[in-house]
Amino acid sequence: MNRWMTTDDMALVRQYAATQSEEAFATLVSRHAGLVYSAALRQVNDPPLAEEITQAVFIILARKAGSLDEKTVLSGWLYRAACYTAGSARKQEQRRQHRESEAYMESTLHAADTEAAWKQMSPLLEEAMLRLGQTDRDVLVLRYFEGRSLSEVGLALGASEDAAKKRVGRALEKLRQFFAKRGVDSTAAGIAETISANSILIAPATLAKTVTAVALAKGATASTSTLTLIKGALKIMAWTKMKTAIVTGAVVLLTAGTATVILSHRDLSLRGIPKDWSVINGTADQWGWNNNAIYGHTTNGDSILASTRQYGDVSVSAMVSTTNREATLALRLQDADNGYLAVFVPDGTPAAITDTSKITLMKRKAGEEQELAILKRRRLSAPGQLEKFTFTANGSHLEIRLNDVTILKANDTTFTSGFIGLRVYGWGDMPCDGVFSNLSVR
Repeated sequence: MNRWMTTDDMALVRQYAATQSEEAFATLVSRHAGLVYSAALRQVNDPPLAEEITQAVFIILARKAGSLDEKTVLSGWLYRAACYTAGSARKQEQRRQHRESEAYMESTLHAADTEAAWKQMSPLLEEAMLRLGQTDRDVLVLRYFEGRSLSEVGLALGASEDAAKKRVGRALEKLRQFFAKRGVDSTAAGIAETISANSILIAPATLAKTVTAVALAKGATASTSTLTLIKGALKIMAWTKMKTAIVTGAVVLLTAGTATVILSHRDLSLRGIPKDWSVINGTADQWGWNNNAIYGHTTNGDSILASTRQYGDVSVSAMVSTTNREATLALRLQDADNGYLAVFVPDGTPAAITDTSKITLMKRKAGEEQELAILKRRRLSAPGQLEKFTFTANGSHLEIRLNDVTILKANDTTFTSGFIGLRVYGWGDMPCDGVFSNLSVR
């Protein structure tokens, strides 16, 4: 493997941004296509789709080259972009591969050889990596995905070789803990060896040439499916950046002694869709404000409208109805795949016909849903009938009230703070048209 330096990567990025140098960009693609393709292939398990994701990632790089900070570790940035883009692709397929991977990992294998260990780790590697902080992720990409020396890792971080070694060790320990919770028994050294031996595949011979040509055109010649991937990935990247900025700002303010800014708050009644709320799953056109109510509609899975402000102890109340499927209040969201949901399914909806009308207190973690408490009742309410629905989080205590009567309680400590939001879920001939009026946050 060539021992190019991170500073050289960014020099080529700056050269391309300034002069649109095809040679500079082609060099970047040649260097990093294997990294991007391998990360994508592990997530989607579909070589043609992995090639399309690789193409999308380098189109994003071509578009964003001029805005990247000169201290950016490009391989780490590309790896993260590959994970987000592949994640967007997987969501379009209803996260089938994720569920299959999780089911597969439920049986614990205690094999000593690297090949068996890789079979255990591979389905979960990208999820584990994305849970790390940016610096931890960057050092592992440099050290074990690209085979850099500790001195090179330190140089990329602007730190000593000894500091880089300690950082790598801490990041590996976080991976070990993540895998251990999911039944993968390995040491930090074993994880390092396994990733080093298996993480990078040789990308198809023609991929770099194709990617370079399409990316240099900023995606003008890309297929519709590739452009859809790009749109989804950019949305995730923008949301993650905004979320990081919010959390960073909260830390600064809290450190300065202003403890009321993020997690403590005054009573607040909302009229219209708040300007500081954003769609974190789905599209903006799935949400609207009319007749003093917020309307959500979707025919293709989840759509979530959420605050950009974090809350700890909080109570969200609204008059809620739906005629088709589900209307949901959400608390302590980390993102679209992690947080608490209070799901309202009235009688007479298609979703209730196959089961029964119900209200569910649910935890969603890494896209997988766990019912913490559930109420099933015939004739819960009529389709389209407004009911006062209240979801409260106080420490570990979670509570749902219907028309001011407590109906469900649970205790859970997975998420202690996060965003609040509204969710609708529908699919195909069972769309969702949830209505939320008199929304208030306390």
